[in-house]
Amino acid sequence: MKKNRLEIEYSYDFELLGLTTSAKAYKMAWELNRCLNIRLTKKADLIIRTKAKEEATYSFHAYETAMNTLRLFKNKPNETQHARNLLVPEFPHVDYIIMIQGDELSSNRLQEELRGIPSVEWVAFIPLDSLKTKNNFIF
Repeated sequence: MKKNRLEIEYSYDFELLGLTTSAKAYKMAWELNRCLNIRLTKKADLIIRTKAKEEATYSFHAYETAMNTLRLFKNKPNETQHARNLLVPEFPHVDYIIMIQGDELSSNRLQEELRGIPSVEWVAFIPLDSLKTKNNFIF
């Protein structure tokens, strides 16, 4: 008897930016709201189950319109969990991940805007081709 295997290919229609800053999540969301003239709001924590049957929760803020979605994720799990379960382990020096979906917001323009925020130390584009954990952003 021949076994069939279901293979699913996802469409990654988003871009990721990495941020390094010492600001807390609520402060970073406030600064993004002020800088970009948007309204990021706190959402329920994102729960990711690892292959080792562990759960990691990540706090995030989101701004959604009919055309765009912008999400600000903390790269490290909440304080009660081990810091080894990073959301994007390929970039351990990054404090926050910004996920951009839609046509109106471009990552280049957003990078320039973020560099103008005094508390932001570093901003860079994260290439999806090099990420093993890009499935963490499919939900």
